[in-house]
Amino acid sequence: MSGRRIIAQISDLHIKRPGELAYRHVDTAAALARCVAALNRFVPRPDLVVISGDLVDEPSREAYDHLAALLAPLESSYAVIPGNHDDRAMVATVSRDRRSERTGNGSNRTIDLGDIEVVLLDSTVPGNDYGRLGPETLAWLETTLAASTTRPALLFLHHPPFATGIAHMDRQNLRNAGELAAILRKHWRVRLVAAGHVHRATLTTFAGVAATICPALNHAVALDLDARLPPSLMIEPPAFHVHVWFAGDGFGSVVTHWVPIGDVDGPYPFFADGGQRL
Repeated sequence: MSGRRIIAQISDLHIKRPGELAYRHVDTAAALARCVAALNRFVPRPDLVVISGDLVDEPSREAYDHLAALLAPLESSYAVIPGNHDDRAMVATVSRDRRSERTGNGSNRTIDLGDIEVVLLDSTVPGNDYGRLGPETLAWLETTLAASTTRPALLFLHHPPFATGIAHMDRQNLRNAGELAAILRKHWRVRLVAAGHVHRATLTTFAGVAATICPALNHAVALDLDARLPPSLMIEPPAFHVHVWFAGDGFGSVVTHWVPIGDVDGPYPFFADGGQRL
């Protein structure tokens, strides 16, 4: 449909080697299989699925091969960016979408969706859980956003550039968020900043731009707003995000939907065939 683009976002897959559970409790492979089935049922089909980091729990060729097999049934094009649990070089072998330009380490990418541009940033720091955008990435982002003054852009990265109030996760967020904010304030064509990492659906603004964290399709980081509590996980209803960009004045607008994964009751019609309200 002209004037609308649909991007699904899934995040923090944490795929293990076949037969292994994450944290002794979570079957992340089964969770991804359910998510792929839900994405394949989604109508209309997304223009793109962005997988925003932590594709595997511990990087190994076996884990990435397992991931590739689990993603093989996905009917939409998808693109990936690394998270702190990933190996950057191995991640680069996974993505199915090649409508992009790459730079430097190969993880910073742009994807052309016609009306809009999707910008994927690598925020990983090898050997560390926190994120940082390196000088090369920041320079590339500045050049990329300066290339147009009229075309909307949606930006995806793994580490949130804002605090959530969950202390042990906030210590792992994007360390140089101020440098990213300075760039975004110069280039208002960015309509969304979408992250992962925290395993919770979260909404705020960052540098005057709508900003979200994608929920996880397996386990959630517990909503511990008391910093004295130990880091823990919860098995909450799994979900993913669907970002819908609509053409309009200026750079258009973006609406983000939280989409549950799994069997739910319905749909039931509001109206009978004759138009009467049921």
